[in-house]
Amino acid sequence: MKDIKAKILFNEEIGLSYFKMELRAPEIAQIAQPGQFVQVRCTNTLDPLLRRPFSVHRVRSLQSIEILYEIVGRGTEILAKRKEGEFIDVLGPLGNGFTIPSEVEGRTPILIAGGIGVAPLVFLAEKLREIRNPKSKIQIIVLLGAKTKESILCEKDFKKIGAEVHIATDDGTRGYNGFVSELFKRILRTTHHASRITIYACGPHPMLREIAEISKEKNLDCQVSVEEKMACGIGTCLGCAVKVIRRGGEEFIYKLACKDGPVFDAEEIIWD
Repeated sequence: MKDIKAKILFNEEIGLSYFKMELRAPEIAQIAQPGQFVQVRCTNTLDPLLRRPFSVHRVRSLQSIEILYEIVGRGTEILAKRKEGEFIDVLGPLGNGFTIPSEVEGRTPILIAGGIGVAPLVFLAEKLREIRNPKSKIQIIVLLGAKTKESILCEKDFKKIGAEVHIATDDGTRGYNGFVSELFKRILRTTHHASRITIYACGPHPMLREIAEISKEKNLDCQVSVEEKMACGIGTCLGCAVKVIRRGGEEFIYKLACKDGPVFDAEEIIWD
């Protein structure tokens, strides 16, 4: 974990209320793993007091990181006004990320995103591509869920690395008309070698619960990145508790999204 002053290389609006920021942060870029996050101080003052958590969206040449964010409150509204060349306080990388097999030969990874939940999955897809055998026919499948066609994020990024991309919109303006969890069921019916599928998902709680239930029913490995509110990011405030099954399965305990997650085995979580 590093606490650094990172230079803003760009901060651009990529869609309605969605922004992408690149930060020169080699100390973080060189050790970050997909699924981990950073805590960003939106201003150079203590107002607002709390940092904001953002997934590591991409790593560029081990010198910089990208974050993808949506304006949802005062902190992100301030962040969207920060300019290229300014310096910003960044703490990270934090948390535990996705578990990636050392060899993906014979596996079909399916990445499922709901809205801004796409943020950590581009970095994951790029890592999966890196460890693939060039002669392998294994395809990375990506399912993107959004409310409307205007809020679809990162489609071109996934296609650029050769992923097979499917889209679901709540209003039917693009792709499958319905939730991405329903699209997931359809994809499973047409994907061969289902027992070798690994699911990686990030998005709102109801979506993750549905994906977890489907994966359990199909006996598929499933990892989920939860979207909990993380105030401190280092396990001090205890504000991001996640209810999980204690080893042995008879009782439950609480783990912290910021410290034990944000990525969990889907079967470990008690989905209230």
